[in-house]
Amino acid sequence: MSNRVVQGRMVTPETLAELVEGERPMEAEDIEDADRDCPDCGGDVLSVGYMPSVTEFVTAYKCQDCDWGETDR
Repeated sequence: MSNRVVQGRMVTPETLAELVEGERPMEAEDIEDADRDCPDCGGDVLSVGYMPSVTEFVTAYKCQDCDWGETDR
């Protein structure tokens, strides 16, 4: 699935990666459900793989309900 609702607004994979990374990525894969709950609020967590640079691939995790987010760096 390419677009999802996060904190009440529709986001694309690039927008979701930008929410966690702070900058727009070069490229992003589809958003997926992560098999984990948010450590802050217990909400559902989404994941997205993206390339912030030519030589790096990162997976970001973001809660659909609160501000929590992290990467696998």
